[in-house]
Amino acid sequence: MSGDRKIYLSDVALDVALTTWHAALDARGLLAPLGRERIALQAAAGRVTAESVWARISSPHYHACAMDGYAVRSEETNGATETAPLILTIGSQAHPVDTGDPLPPGANTVIMIEQVQELDGVIEITAAAPPWQYVRAMGEDVVATELVLPANHRIRPQDLGAMAASGHVDVSVYRRPRVAIIPTGTELVPPGPRVKPGDIIEYNTLVLGALAEEAGCEVTRWAIVRDEYDAITAAVQRALESHDLVAINAGSSAGREDFTSRIVAELGELCVHGIAIRPGHPVILGVAGDAAQPCALVGIPGYPVSAVVTFDLLLRPLLQLWQGIVAPQRPRLIATLTRKVVSPPGDDEFVRVTLGRVGERVVATPLSGGAGVITSLVKADGVLTVPRFSEGVHAGAQVEIELRCAPEKVDNTILAIGSHDMALDLLADAIKRVRPELALSSAHVGSVGGLLALQRGEAHLAGSHLLDEASGEYNLAAIRQMLTPHGVHVNVLGFVDRVQGLIVPKGNPLGLRMLADLTRPDVTFVNRQRGAGTRALLDLQLKQNDIDPRLVRGYERQEYTHLAVAAAVASGVVSCGLGILAAARALDLDFVPLFNERYDLLVPLQHYDSAKLQPLLTVIRSAGFREAVAERGGYGVERMGEVLAEL
Repeated sequence: MSGDRKIYLSDVALDVALTTWHAALDARGLLAPLGRERIALQAAAGRVTAESVWARISSPHYHACAMDGYAVRSEETNGATETAPLILTIGSQAHPVDTGDPLPPGANTVIMIEQVQELDGVIEITAAAPPWQYVRAMGEDVVATELVLPANHRIRPQDLGAMAASGHVDVSVYRRPRVAIIPTGTELVPPGPRVKPGDIIEYNTLVLGALAEEAGCEVTRWAIVRDEYDAITAAVQRALESHDLVAINAGSSAGREDFTSRIVAELGELCVHGIAIRPGHPVILGVAGDAAQPCALVGIPGYPVSAVVTFDLLLRPLLQLWQGIVAPQRPRLIATLTRKVVSPPGDDEFVRVTLGRVGERVVATPLSGGAGVITSLVKADGVLTVPRFSEGVHAGAQVEIELRCAPEKVDNTILAIGSHDMALDLLADAIKRVRPELALSSAHVGSVGGLLALQRGEAHLAGSHLLDEASGEYNLAAIRQMLTPHGVHVNVLGFVDRVQGLIVPKGNPLGLRMLADLTRPDVTFVNRQRGAGTRALLDLQLKQNDIDPRLVRGYERQEYTHLAVAAAVASGVVSCGLGILAAARALDLDFVPLFNERYDLLVPLQHYDSAKLQPLLTVIRSAGFREAVAERGGYGVERMGEVLAEL
């Protein structure tokens, strides 16, 4: 069965969507904790108590000796001194005990074995022992009938011990939510390296399933279901029989094969289709079943960032509520935004950012990439919420960030903003190996963007390879123009000498040999973004060779990294692009060398001498790191770690 193409039924605000959906959930009893079950303590860590836990016995349940030694009556030790020791008879006045033994009848204190002199059948003591010394009185920890744990409490390891000590072997907890995730799409294939154009690796079930498990759920990951109405319907019907939440992944938009909204409406009640949020716009919220077997039924967008954002906003709080948990508030902090964020005026937008402390300020750098860029979630330290109708946030604004990392990571992050080079990834990995608490975060905005970041105090260092046409020097003229007048003084740290050239397909099928070949009618090109050192190098060389950029097909198309240029070539959409040898090798492409250049790290003096950057400088100057970079090909490392200038 196939249906007519459907558009969004609604496009409502987030709070309205939640209110509508929650009302439908509440009508089916799904806005409260799920049923209870009694489980053994061994399986109870992380679960939530469904009822209060009261002590059945005291702990300890007898007067217990807390030291190895002798149990005695305190009154019989009065008057003992070093000059006038007392003698107590073993067996009648002094009773040998070990730690944990019951206190013998009549005794009310314990003398440590180290504090007595054992003689033939007696002990000699040189100090009085006060009552209840080294004795754990009955109920010292817990008294029978005392409250051990309240209801709606997440059980921690120490809680298991307290329950066991107070006489329990099991505990009543809320049942784990049962979640089914059904991936749909004819184009989907399981993870693996063997894919062909048109194949989309299905990994959303891995991510969403792990998020649900992290939230305390039992997860069923369905096999991939083709984009066939009847097949998807059958899968959802089976899942509804035994799950509390069924999530259909993909097919929630308005495309020709997007069936999710119709299936939700057919099998239950469609509450919301389309929320004014980005990412996550086409999400579907519904309910199904009856009072005996109610179920939340949702359609999660197929783009991975949209899927994660909608899970976090809409599903995680519900899954936690079902287990009696109040959704914890994530830590927040105030940061300075490094780049302008333009946001659709009608949507709440959730912008992923990286964070780091530069001097006294925390700076937030928005991550580029749309709803399909899973790595933006990997790199994100926090999320900036841009409210509806605000139209964005200006660079330099003070913004509130909801953290997605440990707060201490912000202080332990080195921010590198500027030109892209693959050796920075090697540097980030090397630092993490020697100092696991540190992180190097790099944002690729081009050499000019890096100098501007240093000018504004938004980075600890910047990668740059800006060639001055007049002097033939790298970076020095740009520093004098953009940094020195603003009071920013830097060390120019040698990093790599590298070869720039044309990245071409394997075998160089068009036989490209020189820059002039870019004007051939059969050649298409991909450029770097304005402000990138590679773009500046190209423009200078075109000028010196009297080549009109308008004759280069693709001159206006921009990519932000050398690897992105190589990927464009590897995909076949362009014939070539200007980049470095290491990027060509990474994607098994060929390379036509054209120019040699110097790529430096510019480090403001106040950061150069800081404790935070010393591990980075140590790694850069290590023989092992130099060898790792040189092995990538196209790099000279002779000046790596050398201070070439102080400006």
